[in-house]
Amino acid sequence: MMLAFVIFAVTFTISLILAVIYFYPGSTKYTTIPGASPSHPKDGNLADIGAAGSLHQYLKKLHNEHGPIVSFWFGQQMFVSLGSPELWRAHMKVFDRPPELFLLFEPLITKYSIQYQNKDEGRKRRKLTDNAFGHNMLGNFYSVFHDVVDELCQKISSLPDTEHIPVCQYMMALALKGITQTSFGDYFKDDEKAFEFRKHYDLCWYDLESRMSGDEPAPDSDRQKNFLKSRDFMHDTIRTIIKQRRNNPPVEDKQVFLDILIQADIPEEQLLADALTYVIGGLHTSGNALSWCLYFLATHKDVEEKLYTEFKEVLGDEKVTPETIGKLVYTRQVLDETMRTAVLAPTAARFQEMDVQIGGHIVPKMTPVIHALGVVQEDEKYWPEPRKFDPDRFSEENSKHRDKLAFSPFGFAGKRMCPGYRFSYVELTVFLSQLIRKFKFNLVEGLVIEPVHGLVTTPSDEIWVTVEKR
Repeated sequence: MMLAFVIFAVTFTISLILAVIYFYPGSTKYTTIPGASPSHPKDGNLADIGAAGSLHQYLKKLHNEHGPIVSFWFGQQMFVSLGSPELWRAHMKVFDRPPELFLLFEPLITKYSIQYQNKDEGRKRRKLTDNAFGHNMLGNFYSVFHDVVDELCQKISSLPDTEHIPVCQYMMALALKGITQTSFGDYFKDDEKAFEFRKHYDLCWYDLESRMSGDEPAPDSDRQKNFLKSRDFMHDTIRTIIKQRRNNPPVEDKQVFLDILIQADIPEEQLLADALTYVIGGLHTSGNALSWCLYFLATHKDVEEKLYTEFKEVLGDEKVTPETIGKLVYTRQVLDETMRTAVLAPTAARFQEMDVQIGGHIVPKMTPVIHALGVVQEDEKYWPEPRKFDPDRFSEENSKHRDKLAFSPFGFAGKRMCPGYRFSYVELTVFLSQLIRKFKFNLVEGLVIEPVHGLVTTPSDEIWVTVEKR
């Protein structure tokens, strides 16, 4: 009887352990990294992320509870998050990104996108696209940025002083013109073509965002058919532009991003995928950065006037040039504080094909590691009163004792930070220089705007303002 009981007890215990391992993947976590056990056997901590409001808000909670290195479960996969610049240094040379984080976008940007490339192939393709955003190419773009923002200023000037202006709508349209004309050339100078492209782009983007929350369309549903129709429209439009640029190659000082890719003689599917990938990246970051910046300026009139004063003192009535942009020191502080306060891009990610030690813990090989950029941007250790909008945080004096990695809005690791960071600063500076010298922006009374954190942080509602002509 005793032997039978022992056999039963051992068998029961082993069965229980196996059941726990099967139903709760967290129990197989051979790591000392603190964090969350999976709250669901298949979904991991997805429900917890949803309850927190976003991945960024969930990571803030985890890091507040457990410290600078934490673990959690995204479905059946354990993730690690690093929430301090000191720990980020372990990834300074790590190039490879976990492609599964971006698989949601594959139906739009296709499997050939640079988004999914790592190792030597990824480095080769990054070198090519980095050339397309270097100093020489940027010099070709200033006139484009000036033209599109001047057009918007004329439109705003024609409106009555009491007109309520939708900032997000206007800034996304401005960013669309900026990125499409510098990526694809004159094709999108035609407003009708630009906004038709935007209509199909919006349908695809918001459909993919719905899928992020588990709302997948049925294969033969009208929703899926509409998505495919809009995606195909965008792909066909880019193919048309590729053909036009090939048949009519521009002179060197009129080259755009697409021309650099065409000259490299890369496969057609790669050309299409990367052209669309970079347009998506440039549109959402720039459009939302501009929207947030005008919101902060409208609610901080002292900053708006200080920015106006710098523009007048440095530029007078002239336009920004490659020679004068570096003199706009306070402008850069305003842009940096906008990206920090809005937490414009909350996360980045990397992985390694070996076990590595970070912060005294072993991170198992192939584990996706999140760089919690937004968590650090709201950390009181580096940013006292982190929710306060204060561009003086970025003055030379106030920055010299702060860890340089504490502000990394474009990423930092493995020479794979956002290739368009120089492009963004030039574009945003040119746009602001014209808008602020022509108008004062006043928030419509009673408006409350909150951040909605996703891949890019967006305002919770349209930002309505009135303007005064200067």
